Amino acid sequence: MRLPPLNAVRAFEAVCRHGSILKAAEELNVVRGAVRQQIATLENHLGRKLFTRDGRRLVPTVQASAFAAAAGVAFDILQRAVLELEDAEQNRIRLGVPSAFAVWWLMPRVADMQASLGDTAVEIVPMTVVEPLQMHPELDAVIMGGEYRPAPGITALRFMEDEFGPVSTPSLAATLSKDPAAMGALTMLASRSVPKLWDEWFAESGTPPVVFSRVQEFEDLLLALGAARSGLGIALAPRASIEDDLERRHLVAPYGFISRPSGYSLCCRTPDAKRPAFVALSGWLLRCGTSA
Repeated sequence: MRLPPLNAVRAFEAVCRHGSILKAAEELNVVRGAVRQQIATLENHLGRKLFTRDGRRLVPTVQASAFAAAAGVAFDILQRAVLELEDAEQNRIRLGVPSAFAVWWLMPRVADMQASLGDTAVEIVPMTVVEPLQMHPELDAVIMGGEYRPAPGITALRFMEDEFGPVSTPSLAATLSKDPAAMGALTMLASRSVPKLWDEWFAESGTPPVVFSRVQEFEDLLLALGAARSGLGIALAPRASIEDDLERRHLVAPYGFISRPSGYSLCCRTPDAKRPAFVALSGWLLRCGTSA
Protein backbone atom coordinates (compact mmCIF):
# COMPACT_ATOMS: atom_id res chain seq x y z
CA MET A 1 0.00 0.00 0.00
CA ARG A 2 1.23 3.49 -0.88
CA LEU A 3 2.08 5.78 2.01
CA PRO A 4 -0.44 8.62 2.44
CA PRO A 5 0.53 12.22 1.64
CA LEU A 6 2.75 13.62 4.41
CA ASN A 7 0.86 16.92 4.68
CA ALA A 8 -2.41 15.06 5.15
CA VAL A 9 -0.94 12.93 7.96
CA ARG A 10 0.52 16.02 9.61
CA ALA A 11 -2.83 17.82 9.57
CA PHE A 12 -4.60 14.70 10.89
CA GLU A 13 -2.06 14.24 13.72
CA ALA A 14 -2.37 17.91 14.73
CA VAL A 15 -6.19 17.71 14.85
CA CYS A 16 -6.03 14.60 17.05
CA ARG A 17 -3.42 16.14 19.35
CA HIS A 18 -5.26 19.44 19.79
CA GLY A 19 -8.78 18.06 19.56
CA SER A 20 -9.58 21.05 17.36
CA ILE A 21 -9.39 21.88 13.65
CA LEU A 22 -8.92 25.57 14.56
CA LYS A 23 -5.92 24.93 16.81
CA ALA A 24 -4.42 22.53 14.27
CA ALA A 25 -4.80 25.21 11.58
CA GLU A 26 -3.11 27.78 13.83
CA GLU A 27 -0.18 25.41 14.47
CA LEU A 28 0.23 24.64 10.77
CA ASN A 29 -0.31 28.29 9.78
CA VAL A 30 -3.12 27.47 7.36
CA VAL A 31 -6.87 28.15 7.23
CA ARG A 32 -9.37 25.66 8.67
CA GLY A 33 -10.60 24.74 5.21
CA ALA A 34 -7.13 23.54 4.28
CA VAL A 35 -7.04 21.24 7.32
CA ARG A 36 -10.47 19.83 6.47
CA GLN A 37 -9.29 19.19 2.91
CA GLN A 38 -6.21 17.33 4.16
CA ILE A 39 -8.39 15.18 6.44
CA ALA A 40 -10.65 14.36 3.48
CA THR A 41 -7.58 13.49 1.37
CA LEU A 42 -6.31 11.11 4.05
CA GLU A 43 -9.73 9.47 4.50
CA ASN A 44 -9.98 8.96 0.73
CA HIS A 45 -6.49 7.48 0.63
CA LEU A 46 -7.21 5.06 3.49
CA GLY A 47 -10.75 4.31 2.37
CA ARG A 48 -12.30 4.88 5.79
CA LYS A 49 -13.66 7.59 8.05
CA LEU A 50 -11.21 8.68 10.75
CA PHE A 51 -13.59 10.75 12.89
CA THR A 52 -17.09 10.58 14.25
CA ARG A 53 -19.11 13.59 15.32
CA ASP A 54 -20.15 14.33 18.89
CA GLY A 55 -22.26 17.42 18.41
CA ARG A 56 -19.87 19.93 16.84
CA ARG A 57 -16.84 18.04 18.04
CA LEU A 58 -14.72 15.65 15.95
CA VAL A 59 -13.79 12.45 17.79
CA PRO A 60 -11.15 10.13 16.29
CA THR A 61 -12.04 6.46 16.03
CA VAL A 62 -10.05 3.95 18.10
CA GLN A 63 -7.97 2.97 15.06
CA ALA A 64 -7.44 6.62 14.13
CA SER A 65 -6.24 7.45 17.66
CA ALA A 66 -3.64 4.67 17.45
CA PHE A 67 -2.56 5.91 14.01
CA ALA A 68 -2.25 9.49 15.33
CA ALA A 69 -0.05 8.36 18.25
CA ALA A 70 2.23 6.45 15.86
CA ALA A 71 2.35 9.41 13.47
CA GLY A 72 3.31 11.75 16.32
CA VAL A 73 6.23 9.51 17.27
CA ALA A 74 7.26 9.28 13.61
CA PHE A 75 7.21 13.07 13.19
CA ASP A 76 9.32 13.48 16.35
CA ILE A 77 11.89 11.00 15.00
CA LEU A 78 11.88 12.73 11.62
CA GLN A 79 12.36 16.14 13.20
CA ARG A 80 15.29 14.89 15.28
CA ALA A 81 16.85 13.32 12.18
CA VAL A 82 16.55 16.61 10.28
CA LEU A 83 18.22 18.47 13.14
CA GLU A 84 21.11 16.02 13.14
CA LEU A 85 21.37 16.24 9.33
CA GLU A 86 21.60 20.01 9.61
CA ASP A 87 24.39 19.56 12.15
CA ALA A 88 22.34 21.02 15.00
CA GLU A 89 24.07 21.56 18.30
CA GLN A 90 24.32 18.13 19.89
CA ASN A 91 25.76 19.58 23.10
CA ARG A 92 22.66 21.62 23.87
CA ILE A 93 19.58 20.48 25.77
CA ARG A 94 16.37 22.52 25.99
CA LEU A 95 14.88 21.29 29.26
CA GLY A 96 11.29 22.04 30.26
CA VAL A 97 10.93 22.21 34.05
CA PRO A 98 7.98 22.93 36.40
CA SER A 99 8.49 26.59 37.33
CA ALA A 100 8.45 26.11 41.12
CA PHE A 101 10.83 23.15 40.88
CA ALA A 102 13.12 25.18 38.60
CA VAL A 103 13.31 28.16 40.95
CA TRP A 104 13.61 26.40 44.30
CA TRP A 105 15.42 23.13 43.47
CA LEU A 106 17.19 23.28 40.11
CA MET A 107 18.51 26.85 39.94
CA PRO A 108 20.37 26.71 43.28
CA ARG A 109 22.22 23.69 41.83
CA VAL A 110 22.66 24.96 38.27
CA ALA A 111 26.38 25.83 38.62
CA ASP A 112 27.12 22.31 39.87
CA MET A 113 25.03 20.88 37.01
CA GLN A 114 26.94 22.90 34.42
CA ALA A 115 30.29 21.86 35.92
CA SER A 116 29.24 18.20 35.73
CA LEU A 117 28.01 18.45 32.14
CA GLY A 118 31.12 20.17 30.79
CA ASP A 119 30.54 21.51 27.26
CA THR A 120 26.86 20.57 27.25
CA ALA A 121 24.72 23.69 27.55
CA VAL A 122 21.35 23.23 29.28
CA GLU A 123 18.69 25.82 28.47
CA ILE A 124 16.12 25.72 31.28
CA VAL A 125 12.59 26.51 30.12
CA PRO A 126 10.19 27.09 33.07
CA MET A 127 6.73 25.65 32.46
CA THR A 128 3.66 26.92 34.29
CA VAL A 129 1.70 23.88 33.12
CA VAL A 130 3.96 20.89 32.53
CA GLU A 131 2.82 18.89 29.52
CA PRO A 132 4.23 15.65 28.08
CA LEU A 133 7.25 15.94 25.81
CA GLN A 134 5.34 14.75 22.74
CA MET A 135 3.35 18.00 22.91
CA HIS A 136 6.52 20.09 22.77
CA PRO A 137 8.72 19.34 19.75
CA GLU A 138 10.73 22.49 20.52
CA LEU A 139 12.02 20.89 23.75
CA ASP A 140 14.61 18.12 24.08
CA ALA A 141 13.43 16.88 27.49
CA VAL A 142 11.03 17.71 30.33
CA ILE A 143 10.98 17.02 34.05
CA MET A 144 7.61 15.60 35.09
CA GLY A 145 6.33 15.48 38.66
CA GLY A 146 3.77 13.09 40.12
CA GLU A 147 2.14 10.19 38.29
CA TYR A 148 3.46 9.87 34.73
CA ARG A 149 3.29 7.09 32.16
CA PRO A 150 5.63 7.74 29.23
CA ALA A 151 4.14 7.59 25.74
CA PRO A 152 5.58 5.36 23.01
CA GLY A 153 8.97 6.67 21.92
CA ILE A 154 9.60 8.45 25.24
CA THR A 155 12.09 7.25 27.86
CA ALA A 156 11.50 8.30 31.48
CA LEU A 157 14.07 8.13 34.28
CA ARG A 158 12.80 8.59 37.82
CA PHE A 159 15.59 10.44 39.60
CA MET A 160 14.03 11.67 42.84
CA GLU A 161 11.26 10.82 45.23
CA ASP A 162 9.37 13.67 46.84
CA GLU A 163 6.97 14.47 49.64
CA PHE A 164 4.16 16.95 49.78
CA GLY A 165 1.91 18.55 52.36
CA PRO A 166 0.04 21.72 53.42
CA VAL A 167 2.30 24.69 54.27
CA SER A 168 1.73 28.11 55.79
CA THR A 169 3.53 30.77 57.78
CA PRO A 170 4.40 29.80 61.38
CA SER A 171 1.89 32.35 62.71
CA LEU A 172 -1.01 30.83 60.74
CA ALA A 173 0.08 27.30 61.63
CA ALA A 174 -0.05 28.27 65.31
CA THR A 175 -3.81 28.85 64.98
CA LEU A 176 -4.45 25.25 63.87
CA SER A 177 -5.28 22.25 66.02
CA LYS A 178 -3.97 18.73 65.41
CA ASP A 179 -7.08 17.95 63.38
CA PRO A 180 -6.57 18.85 59.67
CA ALA A 181 -10.22 19.91 59.56
CA ALA A 182 -9.04 23.07 61.34
CA MET A 183 -7.56 24.21 58.01
CA GLY A 184 -11.12 24.99 56.96
CA ALA A 185 -10.88 28.30 58.81
CA LEU A 186 -8.08 29.40 56.45
CA THR A 187 -7.99 30.32 52.78
CA MET A 188 -7.02 27.40 50.55
CA LEU A 189 -4.39 28.53 48.03
CA ALA A 190 -4.57 26.45 44.86
CA SER A 191 -2.72 26.46 41.55
CA ARG A 192 -4.29 25.90 38.13
CA SER A 193 -0.96 24.44 36.98
CA VAL A 194 -1.41 21.48 39.37
CA PRO A 195 -5.18 21.49 39.95
CA LYS A 196 -5.37 18.04 41.58
CA LEU A 197 -2.57 18.52 44.12
CA TRP A 198 -4.91 19.05 47.07
CA ASP A 199 -7.08 16.09 46.03
CA GLU A 200 -3.97 13.89 45.76
CA TRP A 201 -2.88 14.85 49.26
CA PHE A 202 -6.30 14.11 50.79
CA ALA A 203 -6.34 10.72 49.05
CA GLU A 204 -2.74 9.74 49.87
CA SER A 205 -2.84 10.96 53.48
CA GLY A 206 -6.23 9.43 54.24
CA THR A 207 -7.46 12.84 55.38
CA PRO A 208 -11.14 13.58 54.77
CA PRO A 209 -11.47 16.48 52.31
CA VAL A 210 -11.64 19.80 54.14
CA VAL A 211 -14.28 22.43 53.40
CA PHE A 212 -12.38 25.72 53.33
CA SER A 213 -13.91 29.07 54.21
CA ARG A 214 -12.40 30.52 51.05
CA VAL A 215 -10.52 29.28 48.00
CA GLN A 216 -8.15 31.43 45.97
CA GLU A 217 -6.65 30.13 42.73
CA PHE A 218 -3.43 31.20 41.04
CA GLU A 219 -2.17 30.44 37.55
CA ASP A 220 1.17 29.10 38.76
CA LEU A 221 2.27 27.12 41.83
CA LEU A 222 5.00 29.73 42.33
CA LEU A 223 2.31 32.37 42.91
CA ALA A 224 0.35 30.15 45.29
CA LEU A 225 3.51 29.53 47.34
CA GLY A 226 4.32 33.24 47.30
CA ALA A 227 0.82 33.93 48.67
CA ALA A 228 1.35 31.33 51.41
CA ARG A 229 4.68 32.99 52.27
CA SER A 230 2.86 36.31 52.67
CA GLY A 231 0.39 34.79 55.16
CA LEU A 232 -2.65 34.83 52.86
CA GLY A 233 -3.57 31.21 53.52
CA ILE A 234 -2.41 27.61 53.30
CA ALA A 235 -0.99 25.96 50.16
CA LEU A 236 -0.24 22.38 49.17
CA ALA A 237 3.43 22.12 48.19
CA PRO A 238 5.95 19.54 46.99
CA ARG A 239 8.74 19.58 49.55
CA ALA A 240 11.49 19.85 46.91
CA SER A 241 10.04 23.20 45.84
CA ILE A 242 10.21 24.84 49.28
CA GLU A 243 13.29 23.41 51.03
CA ASP A 244 14.81 26.87 51.45
CA ASP A 245 11.59 28.28 52.92
CA LEU A 246 11.41 25.41 55.40
CA GLU A 247 15.03 25.90 56.50
CA ARG A 248 14.48 29.65 57.01
CA ARG A 249 11.14 29.03 58.77
CA HIS A 250 9.32 31.20 56.25
CA LEU A 251 6.97 28.25 55.85
CA VAL A 252 6.14 25.28 58.06
CA ALA A 253 4.18 22.08 57.47
CA PRO A 254 1.63 21.85 60.32
CA TYR A 255 0.60 18.29 59.35
CA GLY A 256 3.96 17.12 58.06
CA PHE A 257 4.73 15.66 54.66
CA ILE A 258 3.82 12.35 53.04
CA SER A 259 5.39 10.56 50.10
CA ARG A 260 4.23 11.91 46.75
CA PRO A 261 3.39 9.26 44.12
CA SER A 262 6.15 8.80 41.55
CA GLY A 263 8.35 11.77 42.50
CA TYR A 264 10.18 13.41 39.58
CA SER A 265 11.22 11.93 36.22
CA LEU A 266 13.43 13.14 33.38
CA CYS A 267 11.69 12.39 30.08
CA CYS A 268 13.40 12.43 26.69
CA ARG A 269 12.85 10.88 23.29
CA THR A 270 14.12 7.30 23.27
CA PRO A 271 16.72 7.88 20.50
CA ASP A 272 18.20 10.75 22.58
CA ALA A 273 18.52 8.71 25.79
CA LYS A 274 21.90 7.29 24.71
CA ARG A 275 23.39 10.61 23.64
CA PRO A 276 26.37 11.52 25.87
CA ALA A 277 24.72 14.81 26.87
CA PHE A 278 21.60 13.03 28.16
CA VAL A 279 23.63 10.31 29.88
CA ALA A 280 25.56 13.04 31.73
CA LEU A 281 22.39 14.95 32.66
CA SER A 282 20.68 11.76 33.85
CA GLY A 283 23.68 10.85 36.00
CA TRP A 284 23.80 14.28 37.59
CA LEU A 285 20.07 14.27 38.38
CA LEU A 286 20.33 10.81 39.93
CA ARG A 287 23.23 11.90 42.15
CA CYS A 288 21.45 15.07 43.31
CA GLY A 289 18.07 13.39 43.61
CA THR A 290 19.45 10.62 45.79
CA SER A 291 21.19 13.07 48.11
CA ALA A 292 18.27 15.55 48.27
